[in-house]
Amino acid sequence: MLTIVGYSINATIVIFDRIRENMYEVNRDTMEEMVNKSITQTLSRSIFTSLTTFIMVAALYIYGVSSIREFALPLMVGILCGTYSSICLASAFWTILRNKFAVKEEK
Repeated sequence: MLTIVGYSINATIVIFDRIRENMYEVNRDTMEEMVNKSITQTLSRSIFTSLTTFIMVAALYIYGVSSIREFALPLMVGILCGTYSSICLASAFWTILRNKFAVKEEK
């Protein structure tokens, strides 16, 4: 569980850090455009990290004994789900929450 959660949290932190960096740039992007730009900038890194790990765990699943297979299969599923949730869900959920609970500036 800790390995799966660790990969997901690491990818999420990388994307959120890029969002934070892009928030300080002086451009007139909307929040959704800025989040999309941040995901695009970190997409290859996130996919390559997860893909490399997935390939190695798949090799363990193929060539390992039954006790290793029982360990490797949940890891492969977790890596796929963690990558998906980090790239597709976390940023969208953050954007929705930020827009919903944003403090309105008074004019």
